[in-house]
Amino acid sequence: MENEQTQRTVNVDRIENLIGVFGSFDENLRAVEQELQVKITDRDAGLQITGGSNNTLFAEKAIEGLLSLAAQGETISPRDATYIARLASEGSADKITDFLSGDVVCITAKGRPVKAKTLGQKNYVKAINGNTVTLAIGPAGTGKTYLAVASAVTAFRAKKVNRIVLTRPAVEAGEKLGFLPGDIQNKVDPYLRPLYDALFDMLGAETYQKYLERGNIEVAPLAYMRGRTLDDSFIILDEAQNTSREQMKMFLTRIGFGSKAVITGDITQIDLPPDKLSGLKDAARVLEDIDDIAIVALTSKDVVRHALVQKIIEAYEKKGGNYEAKTDPKQRARNLSRRV
Repeated sequence: MENEQTQRTVNVDRIENLIGVFGSFDENLRAVEQELQVKITDRDAGLQITGGSNNTLFAEKAIEGLLSLAAQGETISPRDATYIARLASEGSADKITDFLSGDVVCITAKGRPVKAKTLGQKNYVKAINGNTVTLAIGPAGTGKTYLAVASAVTAFRAKKVNRIVLTRPAVEAGEKLGFLPGDIQNKVDPYLRPLYDALFDMLGAETYQKYLERGNIEVAPLAYMRGRTLDDSFIILDEAQNTSREQMKMFLTRIGFGSKAVITGDITQIDLPPDKLSGLKDAARVLEDIDDIAIVALTSKDVVRHALVQKIIEAYEKKGGNYEAKTDPKQRARNLSRRV
């Protein structure tokens, strides 16, 4: 029975790997304990797991996965520990090896390797490498933009493309900013800031500026794409949920010879008027059966930001954004009073 308390022992050959599994102040082991409701203690040259029979088995497989990760020289975070524990508990322990075998996507300007941190992200990178057009649909924090930029920089460094083109629609997130000061570049910069941030991380500010002046990198609002044909380019359309159907069609028909396009967006954060169809949602429907176009769905499980972000996204998915409609005013008042 699951409630029956059992013990399992994981033997460790290399103590230095165990140090990586523990993490700072044992935070990685605490993450596994919390996820699987077990108790893990240090016993001689190994770890002893106490808990329900199924959970101790899941924890054993999770720790073995973490040991393999440490043996590869990877720095393990509590988020990694939680993710691997969750894979084990979902009966996907066989996929832990796939997760561990992820290749480096790019090396940042500071020498840090960029790798897929979840199976969903790994499938995303694989789709980018294997298709001319990739649509990535998922919530905030799943690495959609960052991994796309990393893939673009890698293709550029390998001379597979001559130019990186980054674009996104200039749509405010629910609030009107009014007229912005400065020239046209100053006006569009706030909308393109996330793309700049990713490029700075990959290339460094000085190298980025050099390529920008040479025309090897172009960052522009989507409206500037009309009438162009982009050959030998790696093109990224970010925040695509805020494109119209016509804008999406216009963008897709800009792709020239030797080019690759990645389209990213979150269909739960559409800032278009209610009567306007999202170009991203429409494209996912229209293009789903076309060869050389991949549609990748990332979920809350692929969130790699603060652990609280994942919980927030899951809460919104569970409530369906209809808290006000599902709860009467008196009940809402009681809920709020309990939290104050």
